Amino acid sequence: MNSELLEEKLGYVFQDKLLLKKALTLPSKGESYNNQTLEFFGDAILEFIVSEKIFSESHNEGELTDRRKAIVSDKALEPVSLKLGLDKELIKDKGDNNNKKAVPSAYEAVVAAIYLDGGIEAAKKFVLSTLDFKVTSENANYKGDLQEWLQSQGKSVPDYTRDSFNEGTAQAPRFTVEIEVEGKVFKGCGATKKQAEQSAAKAALGWIKEQGKK
Repeated sequence: MNSELLEEKLGYVFQDKLLLKKALTLPSKGESYNNQTLEFFGDAILEFIVSEKIFSESHNEGELTDRRKAIVSDKALEPVSLKLGLDKELIKDKGDNNNKKAVPSAYEAVVAAIYLDGGIEAAKKFVLSTLDFKVTSENANYKGDLQEWLQSQGKSVPDYTRDSFNEGTAQAPRFTVEIEVEGKVFKGCGATKKQAEQSAAKAALGWIKEQGKK
C-alpha cells in the first residue's frame, strides 16, 4: 500500500498510519485485525455528518431519512470509493474477490479511521469533500410516478417552474418548488432544484395515496 499517494487522494495525512492500514484490511486477511469495527463506527459517524448537512433541507422527518439513506447507501458509496481508489488498496486474501460490500464498506472504515486519528472536524472535511450529496433516493422517480398517474387520469402535468426559487446562498443553496395537483398546492425543498421537484412530487403522491385515489 502506497500510503502517501492514497493520503493525497483522501486529502488527509494520518499521524497513525496503522489506522489507515486497518481500515483497508478485510476479514479474509486478518481474523482479529481487520476493518469490521471501523466500518461499524464509520457508518454511525457518516450518518451523523450527513444528517447535520441535510438537516435544514426539509421539515419532514421521513424525507430526511430517505435522503440520508440514499446518500450513505452502498450504491452511492461504491462510486465514491472507486474514485478515491480504495478498491485498489484493499488488503485481502487472494481468493477474496466476490465481496460486494468490501468497496463501499472501506469508505465507512476510512471515515472512522480519520475520526480516530484527527477528530470530528477532520472527518467532516473528508466526508463533505468526497461524498455525493446530489443523490436523491435509490431508484426513486417521484416526478415520473406522478406524471404517470396524472396522465392515466387524463390530467396535465404540473408546472415545476411556476413557483420555484432559491432561499439559500451560492455556498448553501436551498431550492423550493411548489406545484398544484388536484387543486391542492404541494411544496418541496432540496439542495438542488431537482431534489426540490422530487420532494414536491413525493408530497403530492403521498396525498393522492391518502385520499385513496391511487
